Amino acid sequence: MVAIRDMPTKEYVLKGNAACAGCQDMVALRHAHKALGGDVIQVVPACCTSVVQSLWPKSCLDFPVLNTAFMASAATASGVKAALKAKGRDSTTVMVWAGDGGTFDIGIQALSGAFERKTDILYVCYNNQVYSNTGTQRSGATPLYAQTTTTWHGKTEPEKLLDLIVAAHEPAYQATANSSYPRDLYEKFKKAKEIKGPKFIHIFLPCPQAWNYPVELGVKMGKLAVETGYWIMWERIGDEFILGRESKRFQDPEKRTDIEEFLKLQGRFSHLFKPKKDEKKIQDIRDFIQHRWDVILRTFT
Repeated sequence: MVAIRDMPTKEYVLKGNAACAGCQDMVALRHAHKALGGDVIQVVPACCTSVVQSLWPKSCLDFPVLNTAFMASAATASGVKAALKAKGRDSTTVMVWAGDGGTFDIGIQALSGAFERKTDILYVCYNNQVYSNTGTQRSGATPLYAQTTTTWHGKTEPEKLLDLIVAAHEPAYQATANSSYPRDLYEKFKKAKEIKGPKFIHIFLPCPQAWNYPVELGVKMGKLAVETGYWIMWERIGDEFILGRESKRFQDPEKRTDIEEFLKLQGRFSHLFKPKKDEKKIQDIRDFIQHRWDVILRTFT
């Protein structure tokens, strides 16, 4: 894995963005573009990234960006790739940078179409588990029992296992990442850049505004997600599945930090602890974590 001192010093995400304090989106975007090296066109549907680029006529992003409709990002990226190919620019990376709402829900049909056609694009879903940009409504990525503005008493369904849906399209490269592990994220984007065909990277992205935790805890929240087994780090090149070293230590449930340590730091789960701890619901979340491990390993190994 690349050493911090060996990472590029060139910055593509500049000062002056309009992101919330503690936003992990800009952290992930910064390291992704360091890996891609500037030769990239980024397609962004309606999401947090589309509104934190800075106020017109300025931008904090030092690369071409095409903002598009909520449901159309993968279709738009397909058109950009076709135009570049017609001009002989096959080396330029076309990357979608979309939130969970624009991927799990509204944009899934265009994503499926582009991947079914084996379009050579890199699709990135940065997953903060809620429609953060429009008032923190629940999305298909919102976890079980999380409070949102549309699930006041806690969501009654677990999140969609999107990675399995994407895997059914047999992309050339697929990976999960986490903004709290920037070197791993950098390496996966470097790898994706060199692979032809449809690529998908799913980034876990804590959101202090939507999850209601102190802004300085962003890195801790991402690491706790891995240490509790809640978020699994892995990649798949063709049919080769590689469980990330960050998650290998926590494959055994006995070695995981208890999920309570992750949940109790977030206001969206406060109802599970007040006025008294709801043991059954917390156990339901533990059970879903293990279910996800079982399904991922059973499917890919």
